[in-house]
Amino acid sequence: METLIGLLIIALGSFGQSSSYVPITKIRGWSWENFWMVQGIFAWLVFPLLGALAAVPEGSSLVGLLGEGGALRAIVFGALWGVGGLTFGLSMRYLGVALGQSISLGTCSAFGTLLPALFAGTDLLHGTGLTLLLGVCITMAGIAVIGYAGSLRSASMSEEEKRAAIRDFALTKGLSVAVLAGVMSACFALGLDAGAPIKAAAAEQGVDPLVAGLPVILLVTLGGWVTNAVYCLYQNARNHTGREYLHTPLRTWINNLLFCALAGVLWYSQFFGLEVGKSFLAASPLLVAFSWSILMSLNVIFSNLWGILLKEWRGCSTRTLTTLAAGIVVLLFSIFFPSLFQ
Repeated sequence: METLIGLLIIALGSFGQSSSYVPITKIRGWSWENFWMVQGIFAWLVFPLLGALAAVPEGSSLVGLLGEGGALRAIVFGALWGVGGLTFGLSMRYLGVALGQSISLGTCSAFGTLLPALFAGTDLLHGTGLTLLLGVCITMAGIAVIGYAGSLRSASMSEEEKRAAIRDFALTKGLSVAVLAGVMSACFALGLDAGAPIKAAAAEQGVDPLVAGLPVILLVTLGGWVTNAVYCLYQNARNHTGREYLHTPLRTWINNLLFCALAGVLWYSQFFGLEVGKSFLAASPLLVAFSWSILMSLNVIFSNLWGILLKEWRGCSTRTLTTLAAGIVVLLFSIFFPSLFQ
């Protein structure tokens, strides 16, 4: 029962993340770098800070807790993850929500699950390590099928139809960006591992295991925010778009701020849900190790459902839609695959 509860919590967080890019479509009058900067303040600073404060032990401080060890490494991995977060947004700009998230998250799933296991000395050819490897392979297979569905969609569409569904559609550029986004985004998982001493110290001081890992998330997202902020400021200077902040009418400012905040809290919900959900999976080290891949699989599933709702798959052939459905089914199986060995 606890396993089911943990998976449900992770799924709720995943649904939030997959929905986080929908509010961005409601932003008006701002260039990409401006709304990306503002939503990043909420997603990577404000809400992670609020979450971290909930995990401060009584009689202690957040600064004291973060000094328990591993903070600098977590921030550095976060800065590397920031490159992935930056290119992740670009991948959806060029490929759309469905295909962009699918490819980025698929790559992220493999690297983010297997690298921490390898660094921990796990043998991926025997026992639970082999089960972990097989689970990731199944996840990658499902995402590959969805990627193939995306290529079928692209081949059947005219340039005008592609632009109508996705304004800046560019398949080759989008695929390159999406793969880079996935590899670098996996550094988030490495950042969480680096901050393990902080999580352990919080638990030892009486913090509920449900929230003990939230301060580490703040460190990783802080590093990511720095990377993204530098790039956005560079784009402001290059494109002369910083003036948009000053020339935006108050009503539009309020609209954009609210939708950026909504996007931020929805994005943050995936890692909040991951940390809380993992506490219910603690009895199974295999499921805990596989939880990153579970989150990525769910993100792909929900992002493609959003892609359908946003009509990104409109006009596709029955073959394309059947392929997409088959990929989703494989991903659903990958989520429950490790449970078969408990």
